[in-house]
Amino acid sequence: MLAKRVAELPVGESWIFEPKWDGFRALIFRDGDEILIQSRDQKSLNRYFPELLEPLRSQLPARCVLDGEIVVAKDSGLDFDALQLRIHPAASRVKLLSQESPSSIVFFDLLCEGDRDLRGEPFRSRRRELEAMLSSAMPPIHLTPATRETSVASDWFCRFEGAGLDGVMVKSISGAYEPDKRVMLKVKHERDCDCVVAGFRWYKKGERTAVGSLLLGLFDDSGALQHVGVCSSFTLDKRHELTKYLAPYREDALANHPWKSWADSGPATGEGEHRMPGGKSRWSQGKDLSWEPLRPELVVEVAYEHMQGSRFRHMSQFRRWRTDKKPSDCTYAQLEVVPPQELMAIFSSGR
Repeated sequence: MLAKRVAELPVGESWIFEPKWDGFRALIFRDGDEILIQSRDQKSLNRYFPELLEPLRSQLPARCVLDGEIVVAKDSGLDFDALQLRIHPAASRVKLLSQESPSSIVFFDLLCEGDRDLRGEPFRSRRRELEAMLSSAMPPIHLTPATRETSVASDWFCRFEGAGLDGVMVKSISGAYEPDKRVMLKVKHERDCDCVVAGFRWYKKGERTAVGSLLLGLFDDSGALQHVGVCSSFTLDKRHELTKYLAPYREDALANHPWKSWADSGPATGEGEHRMPGGKSRWSQGKDLSWEPLRPELVVEVAYEHMQGSRFRHMSQFRRWRTDKKPSDCTYAQLEVVPPQELMAIFSSGR
């Protein structure tokens, strides 16, 4: 079951609120000794999280299906970078990481228990059964907090961001579980930031006539322009318009470009195309990561949710061109820093 984004928490007594976990969404199937950790694209995650199999086998009912989120929790909060590293082809590497940075799973819905298909039951009933099922659960298995109070959810929205949670989920107390439908709501953080546009990628369907995404940069304390993410989600008309708008900034763009060494270090995939070092990864296999440099003279205002280290955690959204801003004004200093929130405030009593 999926969620659609809304701008603010709804009011009224017909909602149940939960923190929004930033991890890998997973369905957990248990049938006797058989455990399947299934990703959103219906692939098995068992081999990547071996440390979860025995706790799931020992703590869940003999036959059940649960919905949850796999996370890696450190003292300072959730570590999504560490979680991504777990998707590794080498079993020895996965085993080592499972010991160094063990994962946890946070459950928030119950779809089946025994022979009972619970998807048609109201969420308040599924939640009540889930609470009873996990009443004595021990780490790494957890039950997500839930509240009917909007004021509590609002407090979570502010406080828990520092722990790596990226918003609040909103579910109808009477709602059924509807796969592939966006019937849940989510409220996520959104902030504005001015970035340097230092390059772009072609739209995959445009045959080099439409812009796919803008490559964004911010200056660090040393004055180096760091790549922080991309801005995309343009209409097709806007993509063609951007091609004309950016054309003047492509002239002699690489001559004094701050990312010139990146372009020089990667093999060209075609005339005028370059590849960022480190661009290839198991997350980007099959994707065309070639890019076109632009003279770093344009400033764009984008909306972003939160930072993951020195980069945007998710794709940012175009807001407007800032012709009144100098590229040198685009520094990390403009970003809001959220203090970390102790995760034990969320994982209280091992739940």
